[in-house]
Amino acid sequence: MAVKLKNLEDQTILITGATSGIGLCTARAAADRGANVVLVARNEDALRRLADEINTEGGGRAVYSAADVADEEALRKAANLAKTEFGGIDTWVNNAGGSIYGRIMDVPMEDFRRLFETNFFGLMNGSRIAVEHLRERGGALINLGSEVSDSPVPIQAVYSASKHAVKGFTDSFRMELEADGLPISVTLIKPTAIHTPFPENARNYLPYEPHLPPPVYAPELVAEAILYAAEVPTREFFVGEMAKLHSSMARVEDHGSHDRHDAEQRRAGHAQPARRPLSNQFQPARTRQRGTLRDGDQPLRKGSDASSADRRSASRRRRGPGGPAQECDGQLSS
Repeated sequence: MAVKLKNLEDQTILITGATSGIGLCTARAAADRGANVVLVARNEDALRRLADEINTEGGGRAVYSAADVADEEALRKAANLAKTEFGGIDTWVNNAGGSIYGRIMDVPMEDFRRLFETNFFGLMNGSRIAVEHLRERGGALINLGSEVSDSPVPIQAVYSASKHAVKGFTDSFRMELEADGLPISVTLIKPTAIHTPFPENARNYLPYEPHLPPPVYAPELVAEAILYAAEVPTREFFVGEMAKLHSSMARVEDHGSHDRHDAEQRRAGHAQPARRPLSNQFQPARTRQRGTLRDGDQPLRKGSDASSADRRSASRRRRGPGGPAQECDGQLSS
C-alpha cells in the first residue's frame, strides 16, 4: 500500500523527550508550522510550560503527558490523549534518550541496563504503540538514531550499542510493515554531534568532563530533518556532513585506532578535569562554547544526495510577539 503523508499543518505529532534539545526544537518548529503536538517527557512542570508557550504563541495546539518511555502503559496514555484531543496521531517521533561516559569496566551494570531501557526498549515501546495507532490511518514513525548507529565509539560503549540496536530494530520493523502492506513510513534519523545538553545530562564516570567533538551542528537542523520525514516518506536521513563521513569510514577504518581516543581528546583540549563526583548525573547546561557551532545557515541535505534541493533555513528560532528569538539548544528545567 502506498504511503501518503499529510501536510504538516494537518498533522498531529507526538514527540518523546520534548522538553530538551532536539525534541524541544522539533516541538516548537512543528507548532510554528501549524501542527498539533503531543508533548511527552518525564518533567511535568517543564511540559506544562512548553505547552503554555505553544498554545499562547504557536500556530498549532499542544497537550502534554508526563511519561517515562520505559513505562509502556504511560506511553499508551499519551497516545490515547492524542486520540481524545486531536482524533489520532499522524507522526510519532521517538526522540527520548541519554548516554553514559565511562570505560566499560568502570560503569556499573545497573547503569548500562537503565540506559538500554530508555534508548532501546523505550523506543521499541513507542514504535509498537505508534503502529497500533497508525496501521489504519497511515502516517510516519520517526526514530532517532545517531552516527554511532554505524560508527561505534569508545567511552560511550552502551550508548553506541543502543544506537546500533535502534538501527537494527528500525530497519527490521520497516521490513515487516512493508511486507504487511501497512501505510506507514519508517525513518531513521542519524545526526552527528548536535549542540544540545547531551554531555551535561549524561552520567559521567570519567576523570574529566567530556565535550562534543567539533564540528557541532545546530539542533534546528535535526528538527528540520524530522519534519521533512513527517511529510515525505524517507528511509534514512543523515544530519551533518560528518554523520555520513563517519558512517562511511566505519566500514573501512581500523577500529583499533579508537583506543587512542581518550589521549587524543585530552591533547585536542576537548576535555577538562571533572568538577563533580564522577558517578553523579550532570546538571543542566551552563555556558556553552559556540565557536564550532554549525548553524542553520548551512543548507540541509538528505542522506548522501548532494544534489537534492536545499531545504529552507533550519535556524529559524521561535519568537514571541516583539520579543527576542528563543533558542532551543538547552532544556526546560523545573
